[in-house]
Amino acid sequence: MANQSQKIMYKLVLTGGPCGGKTTGQSRLSTFFENLGWKVFRVPETATVLLSGGVKFADLSPEEATKFQENLLKTMIQIENTFFELGRTCQRNCLIICDRGAMDASAFISKEKWEAMMSANNWNSVELRDNRYNHIVHMVSAANGAEDFYSTEDHACRSEGVELARELDYNAAAAWIGHPYFDVIDNSTDFDKKMNRLLACVCHRIGIDTGDRLNVNSKKRKFLVKPPMLPDAEFPPFQDFDVVHNYLQSDFRKAQVRLRKRGQKGHWSYIHTMRKFHPTGQSVEVRTQLTHRDYLNMLPQRDDAHFTIFKKRRCFIYNNQYYQLDIYRQPTHPRCRGLILLETYSAHDQDALLATLPKFLTIEKEVTGDPAYSMYNLSLKEDWKTSNKYYTGADDWQHKRLTNGHSADKANGHASKINGHAEKLNGHDAYRMYGQGGVKHNGHACSKTHAQAGDKVNGYSKMNDHHRTSGHETLNGDVHDTELSDYKNTNGVTPKIPKKDAVKV
Repeated sequence: MANQSQKIMYKLVLTGGPCGGKTTGQSRLSTFFENLGWKVFRVPETATVLLSGGVKFADLSPEEATKFQENLLKTMIQIENTFFELGRTCQRNCLIICDRGAMDASAFISKEKWEAMMSANNWNSVELRDNRYNHIVHMVSAANGAEDFYSTEDHACRSEGVELARELDYNAAAAWIGHPYFDVIDNSTDFDKKMNRLLACVCHRIGIDTGDRLNVNSKKRKFLVKPPMLPDAEFPPFQDFDVVHNYLQSDFRKAQVRLRKRGQKGHWSYIHTMRKFHPTGQSVEVRTQLTHRDYLNMLPQRDDAHFTIFKKRRCFIYNNQYYQLDIYRQPTHPRCRGLILLETYSAHDQDALLATLPKFLTIEKEVTGDPAYSMYNLSLKEDWKTSNKYYTGADDWQHKRLTNGHSADKANGHASKINGHAEKLNGHDAYRMYGQGGVKHNGHACSKTHAQAGDKVNGYSKMNDHHRTSGHETLNGDVHDTELSDYKNTNGVTPKIPKKDAVKV
């Protein structure tokens, strides 16, 4: 048999509004990955299967419609589980493409009924949305940005007009807000390039280097946001998460290793990330999903040179762009107090990206690749000027960055300064995940993988049988009680760091 620990099983959801290119996208993905030697499974859209059997919502009472949606979701979960089990036992790398996923059902039912359905079946959003699938890709409907190409002729179960299609497209995207790996493929290019962007997006997340074949330059962009936070009513629909980061002991010159705990309402997901550095200046990020037990086993290997980082992460969509807003929370180093960072993945040039940034936020400057805003450096206990662990990045990070119409060297007409000193601009914007390698901590071997999808740790996630953490830990306001208690005992409530080291923001 093949070495299962080196195998990838990647569970991808393709969602979106009517006439967004999902069917073509599935076909293109299947051909591409089969040519690479992967096994590809395509999970059919459950709603289409049932609706093609003669079901019409207009004929159903409200109670019947709600029950139908519940049964549809149960059927979808069982069909998916069947394919997930096939993927788990497959000897080859395996891509499982789901034509919509569990959270899509929430787009067609009221929030109250959805919550009641979740409660009645002992489901929760972290399991259905975050832990069940590796990656969500939303294909924007042609009704939103490519109206001349919108058509319902090729789909027997489709009859939506343009306005309704736009509404359905928005609702489908909103249903997945909060998933840690969520990408939106809009209609800013022609259809063929849209398909190439889909392929490049999936390959990038898995960690497959396509070279120049797909000619897409999407990368992670980070912006400094001026506090204070606006009222919730000023935001589009969003999902908030409590996030806890801990750096583990490692040779920082070769790799940065961290644990992330992310959750809502007492339900958590856990990720191990190893960021390796190469002499070329490129970095490789290998992400592995963990169980609660794996997480607890690795936690004692925290690096005492770093503070634990506590954040509130707000996820939302604006102008067909998916954003994550990180609000740093206490207890923290003074340099992080009041710090708010906005992140997104984009292939737009600087002018186009500036035009799409949220207008309700005050963007001070772009800080992509700036070591002064690296979480690794922000969490350091030592003074940056005297620390031998401060990561400056690769020497070739000198590209121009967007800051309210100015290059990053000048923000609003003034040179940027950190702690009274000019910013070091020798970082590197390297967030690609190409590469592979196993990780081992505290005797626990994580599967060797190109990216986050490992057979044992990120494979088949059983509904209502997944290892739950809500019975072990409880929320204490902003952060986890047990972790915060441990943090206080180790470091004190307020880190004893001279105020002169605080970042001026």
